[in-house]
Amino acid sequence: GLTLTQPWASLVALGHKRVETRGWRSNYYGPVLIHAAKGFPKPAQVFAAEECALGRISRHLCFSAVVAVAEIVAYQPAEEAALAISGIERRLGDYSPGRWAWSLDNVRALPEPVPAAGHPGLWKVGPELEESVLAALTRAPGGQDAG
Repeated sequence: GLTLTQPWASLVALGHKRVETRGWRSNYYGPVLIHAAKGFPKPAQVFAAEECALGRISRHLCFSAVVAVAEIVAYQPAEEAALAISGIERRLGDYSPGRWAWSLDNVRALPEPVPAAGHPGLWKVGPELEESVLAALTRAPGGQDAG
């Protein structure tokens, strides 16, 4: 799992944010749950209000829940990544020197958030949470049970 403060978790789930920036690089590639943190600091609230006014997110954000599943497909220095992305994507991350850009692909938003505790860094998903998220994805339009 990867915990992001709101509104960035929702921006990933909605497909607006495809690059997550961090102060560190991982060696992990593959599926990752996108988790919305329970905290909502004042700067994040201000940014969320701006994104809501721009129509990219809803005024109603969820917290302490998994909101999407994605795949981490690449890492590169943030300042290099900043040269090849849109202005909107640059607005949604911190591309300062020394940071890393984590490329996300195959993002699938959950139809309903799955409540869960998050953790710092990349964290191991337990079997119960994994089952709950897979069940939610299966129930989603276009999921395995759809038709």
